[in-house]
Amino acid sequence: MTYSTKELSLGTFKDFEKLAVKQGGCWCMYYQRPRPLARGMSTAEWRKVNEKDKRKFVREGKSHAILVYDAEMPVGWCQYGTREELPRIDAGRGYRMLGPVPGDQSLWRITCFFVDRQYRGKGVAKAGLHAALKSIKDKGGGLVEAYPVVSKKMAAVPEWRWFGTPSMFEKEGFEKVAPLGTSLLLMRKKVRGRR
Repeated sequence: MTYSTKELSLGTFKDFEKLAVKQGGCWCMYYQRPRPLARGMSTAEWRKVNEKDKRKFVREGKSHAILVYDAEMPVGWCQYGTREELPRIDAGRGYRMLGPVPGDQSLWRITCFFVDRQYRGKGVAKAGLHAALKSIKDKGGGLVEAYPVVSKKMAAVPEWRWFGTPSMFEKEGFEKVAPLGTSLLLMRKKVRGRR
């Protein structure tokens, strides 16, 4: 299938919203916060706060994602961003144990994919990843990290594949760096910026 892609923006937010409602309420906010939201919040409150915060970050230019379309219908997304935009990774014990990121280059992260149930296994995540890497290149490039699932138990559940798989990142030139616990793998790729 041939897909088109667009950057997440206020102009595409309604398309993102259509997918976020299907995704369950996270609104791809988990990695945008350094710490989780306060406990004791109802599911409805949690969803509402996530939507409000996502809209605010998009308005401020602090949230990046690629939306994937089949014709005019949004069918998936790939979230990416700078280390500052996606700070939750730094809180992981396994990640902290690896020490500082090598070099002084910009650090980008690819944290989440969401694909509409009817489009899973049809190349949507691949299209989103490819467009995210192109966007990172257009923004100056740098070191790009990904955290795909390696746990066979988790990978068997479609919802857990929102991190991607090692093979999809290997096909885009990412290299394995280190395990992050027993479930995830840190992978990295250098992307040269446009000149």
